[in-house]
Amino acid sequence: MRAAKKDRYTYMTETPVPKLILQLAVPTIISMLVTGIYNTADTYFVGRIPEHATQATAAVGTVFPLMAVIQALGFMFGHGSGNFLSRMLGAGKKKEASEMASSGFIMALITGVVLAIVGNIFMGPIADFLISGDDVTAETVRMTSDYARIILIGAPFMMCQFVINNQLRFQGSAMYAMVGLIFGAIINIGLDPLLILYFDLGVKGAAYATIFGQITSFIVLLIGSFKGENIRLSLDNVRLNRYYFGQVINGGIPSLFRQGLAAVATTLLNHAAGKYGGVAAIAGMSIVTRIMMLQMSALIGFGQGYQPVCSFNYGAKKKERVREGFWFCVKWGTIVLFALGVLCIVFAPQVVELFRDDPDVVAVGKVALVFQAAVLPLNAFSIMTNMMLQSIGRGFKASVTSSARNGICFIPAIILLPYFFGLKGVEMTQMVADIMTLGITIPFAISELKKME
Repeated sequence: MRAAKKDRYTYMTETPVPKLILQLAVPTIISMLVTGIYNTADTYFVGRIPEHATQATAAVGTVFPLMAVIQALGFMFGHGSGNFLSRMLGAGKKKEASEMASSGFIMALITGVVLAIVGNIFMGPIADFLISGDDVTAETVRMTSDYARIILIGAPFMMCQFVINNQLRFQGSAMYAMVGLIFGAIINIGLDPLLILYFDLGVKGAAYATIFGQITSFIVLLIGSFKGENIRLSLDNVRLNRYYFGQVINGGIPSLFRQGLAAVATTLLNHAAGKYGGVAAIAGMSIVTRIMMLQMSALIGFGQGYQPVCSFNYGAKKKERVREGFWFCVKWGTIVLFALGVLCIVFAPQVVELFRDDPDVVAVGKVALVFQAAVLPLNAFSIMTNMMLQSIGRGFKASVTSSARNGICFIPAIILLPYFFGLKGVEMTQMVADIMTLGITIPFAISELKKME
């Protein structure tokens, strides 16, 4: 056992940084893209419903904030426990790492069950809050409620699979983490056309496909956590005390802000789109949100490949490797996002039409996509800064940087820009928020990197 622990320590602290990040990032990028596919697949197939396609697309889009909240809580417990256990493994403290793994899992399970019960009890007010607009019909509201109720039932499985996935990743077992999510994605994508179109279940079919995929991922990941050198989950190691909860909050609250504020931002975006452009504008902005989310998922996956390298080596006092990994990720993240941004700008109408061929929907979506794609490369520096701060335990700074894109910068923009520019202001809001976010993250990154020199 001692030799096995030494092998993992040597692998994480002596493998050349670019090689190590790529080995951990490729499975993680795939994992994050798969997470995006859970949402994007539903949007794609409900857009093929013979009747009420635009309403169905709008309904799925308006429930996205609710799914983002579930994911945010799952990432909070997963990143919070994963960051801590990775630093403990780097410092040679296996007992603390094992206790955190089991405790973080149980915290997520309890929270997921509570969210599922409370959410279904108060579904009426939740649906009214999620969707608005002058031409919103009773059919759209009904679809929103149907989709949301089923998604909430799967909340415990969704949150727990995010926890196990991230804990495996922070231990350096990114391949196990990837395999679990891929199994779920296959189920999700396979069931979507079958349930939505063949069995004519509409948005309910989309929701069932999603939660069946999440349950599959959960089971596969749970099995993977008992393989190899990975820490085993055990009720005997659960410690629901102030210390471990505090460590989860410190390491995970930036993820909660990043994902949770995405839910707030999307809700505000949908409200503004509905006010200034109706259901077609909600559908168009929802499609663009999914498209950009998929690309941001790849970037976040790249950053999450860096996170275990960052936290493990920071715990092992090898700070020069932390710095090297940061600049490597910023450089290649910017290059790849620039290429993706150019493609989105050139083929904006065609990309939106893949999801919905309604001319009114495309008219809104193509403009918003061009605006957001133009500043897409800026996100590489912002996201990597947040990943680094979170991984080295800088909870406050990480929380500020994770809150900037969808909160500190976005919320004022979505309130002010549509007021002055109408629908055009809605379409340009995320672009303005991304530019402002970069201005916030630069000083935080430089100050911490200087401390590591």
